[in-house]
Amino acid sequence: MLVERESSDISLTQQAELLSISRSSIYYQPREPSDEEVAIKHRIDELYTEYPFYGSRRIAAHMQREGVQINRKAVQRHMREMGIVAIYPGPNLSRRQHKEHVFSYLLKNMTIGTPNQVWGIDITYIRLQQGWMYLVAVLDW
Repeated sequence: MLVERESSDISLTQQAELLSISRSSIYYQPREPSDEEVAIKHRIDELYTEYPFYGSRRIAAHMQREGVQINRKAVQRHMREMGIVAIYPGPNLSRRQHKEHVFSYLLKNMTIGTPNQVWGIDITYIRLQQGWMYLVAVLDW
């Protein structure tokens, strides 16, 4: 952050005003998630891994059957924080009337023979014992 807390030349209030940020954001200290919250998120992740088509309603119902007191909105919030979404059929963009949204496969008749000719990228979410992380892979085909 650009705020100098120990500066005697200019107060924190004036620094916040100059940077056009709220004073409350200067004093905010992020807290570690509780052990209960981590356990709930791990269980949500396990259920999502086993049933990727479950949404927040089914996950909440499943956890309530297991004896965990959690409502659907809390499950939604945790799923949103973890970046997981239920798999469900979306709109079929390959239909004839939507052809302007269908992109052709650009590598169809291409022979890849040199480095730096074609690049690909993938991102995935990984659960750790004490939190979560994203793994990004950049590939030179």
